[in-house]
Amino acid sequence: MVIDMINTYEHDDAHLLLPSAETALPAIVRLIERARGLDVPVIYVNDNYGAWRSHQGEILDRALEGPHADLVRPLVPDDRSLFVLKARHSIFYETPLSYLLREQGREHIVLCGQVTEQCVLYSALDAHIRHLRVTIPRDAVAHIHEDLAEAALQMMERNMDADVVKADEVSFGDPRSGPRGTGGESHEQ
Repeated sequence: MVIDMINTYEHDDAHLLLPSAETALPAIVRLIERARGLDVPVIYVNDNYGAWRSHQGEILDRALEGPHADLVRPLVPDDRSLFVLKARHSIFYETPLSYLLREQGREHIVLCGQVTEQCVLYSALDAHIRHLRVTIPRDAVAHIHEDLAEAALQMMERNMDADVVKADEVSFGDPRSGPRGTGGESHEQ
């Protein structure tokens, strides 16, 4: 799951988020490339920013034309990527994501993107209450407030049983069940 990375960064706290987003970008790109190489579905779940008549293409075009296109260009969804629009913090809140994951037989998700102490945290909680395994690559999530982000990562790990690891250590399967699939990787996200 790539959360809210298709972004113009034209919101009130963007100046606080941008340095962390720039730092997280390379790890997010590596994670997406690895998932694609393993045929693991990459699902972008992105805020509609209150543009109720918008769609994936419009949101992407606006971000690519914006002042921070350099943060979006490396993350552009490919033809196999799925895209879900959201209007609130959680990727699950009133979106078809639960249904999509159920239809694909997914029991494990990897959350990357932004904002660690907001959308990532709330999405991890909603995944946990849906009995999904959650992995958070700590270097592939961006924050506004570093102290709150660190607390959020600790909460996800302790209270939601999420696996908090580095992006290069992410297993796309259930990390507690051992390798499933070729090369120690599972084809389950």
